[in-house]
Amino acid sequence: MAERDPTIDAAGAARCPGATWTDILALDARPVPAFLEQENYEYRGSDPIPAMIYTSPEFQALENEKMWPNVWQFAARDEDMPEPGDYIVYENAGRSYLVVRQEDGSVKAMHNVCLHRGRKLRTEDGTADKFQCPFHGFTWNKDGSLHEIPCRWDFKHLTDEKMQLPEAEVARWQGYIFVRENPGGPTIEEYLAPLPEFFKRWRHDQCTTAIWVAKEVPANWKITMEAFMEAWHTIVTHPQLLPFTGDANTSYNIYGDNVNVAYTPFGVMSPHVDPEGKEQQWIVDEFIKYNGRSADNYEESPYAVTVPEGISARRALGEAMRENFSKTFGHPELHDAATDVELLDGLVYNVFPHFAPWGGYMPNIVYRWKPGPTPDTCLMEVRILVRIPEGQPIPHGQPMKMLTREQKWTDAPELGVLGHVFEQDMDNLPFVQDGLKVSKNGRVELGDYQEIRIRQFHQTLMKYLDA
Repeated sequence: MAERDPTIDAAGAARCPGATWTDILALDARPVPAFLEQENYEYRGSDPIPAMIYTSPEFQALENEKMWPNVWQFAARDEDMPEPGDYIVYENAGRSYLVVRQEDGSVKAMHNVCLHRGRKLRTEDGTADKFQCPFHGFTWNKDGSLHEIPCRWDFKHLTDEKMQLPEAEVARWQGYIFVRENPGGPTIEEYLAPLPEFFKRWRHDQCTTAIWVAKEVPANWKITMEAFMEAWHTIVTHPQLLPFTGDANTSYNIYGDNVNVAYTPFGVMSPHVDPEGKEQQWIVDEFIKYNGRSADNYEESPYAVTVPEGISARRALGEAMRENFSKTFGHPELHDAATDVELLDGLVYNVFPHFAPWGGYMPNIVYRWKPGPTPDTCLMEVRILVRIPEGQPIPHGQPMKMLTREQKWTDAPELGVLGHVFEQDMDNLPFVQDGLKVSKNGRVELGDYQEIRIRQFHQTLMKYLDA
């Protein structure tokens, strides 16, 4: 175990006593990719965050004006719209787009507004060769070119070129489809760096959406997102996870302005659990009961293992997952090299501003957050991606199940125990929103290390708003 003093005075240098992330990686059954071992932490200051950025309508208006139009937004996945003419309606921050599959397999994103009197052309996802406005019948082809104007004799001033539906930029990566309203700026590969290099191993383009649940949350989108950007709230909010979650062992890393990650080890006891009398089998037994990505995603849980004498729970779980991975999904070239880290741990990446794909070979969780019409609400979406067995075509993804504000995440039984974990988070969020409105000092104070991802997010956001 690495020796260090947890009371180091240097700003941002303090760490929780106990095993480090790299200590845990050193015990892996396979050589771990170098990028998972490298620490990319950078001290970014300790200034407070103004509470008003979560509660102010004026601040939300600035986000909508200066930030959202200039960033790559996660709009869809390929399996949502696999065939020519398939389209999704992507709406966010005061804009509505038709994201449409073209005949050659490419994707276009057009503003979802009739250029005659402004009616939305579509309100739900579907399939169409043409988009006819239900108001007066103005019609566009699926590539956005004008098809027909009824009573064309009365519109001699409108040319086909003038009536082309305005487009947003589109980019694709690993099965994800992104849109950006304003042209220019970094390519998607530049914007996502270093994820394109990291995710070469995990191939999300070989996955499909097996579960997709969304819920309106009575809290600002940033408050809601930030609840998923650090692991140390597990101590109080998710105590049932502590027997198998290294919450305080988490490694936090940032990459430039747009990307950050929390690496949280599973299959190890939290430093906050008294290990006295706790056997390695107890870790596995608790893991089976409460890990949101385990039994609910398999006909038979691969975690139902007996830990041999002298073997750690983490090693036993990793071997079981490796065997299941090969049997279920094929891809022997991946199976042979898959590490315990990639089969067990929470490798939770965030891409500015609202996209969070989990890495590794497990059924991958993907989060997306979108602001509501006021600062007091947002939409949170949870997808579960599953890997498709080798040689099989990627099936159409599951449609989104929309929960009302009154419903709970547990009203989506397909989420399994993950729904209960989300509900524990929801118990906090409305009261965070209310508390920030009545805060006396109007400040949010962040930890230097465990909340560095939140600080990086806010510094990037202000770069857009101050531009």
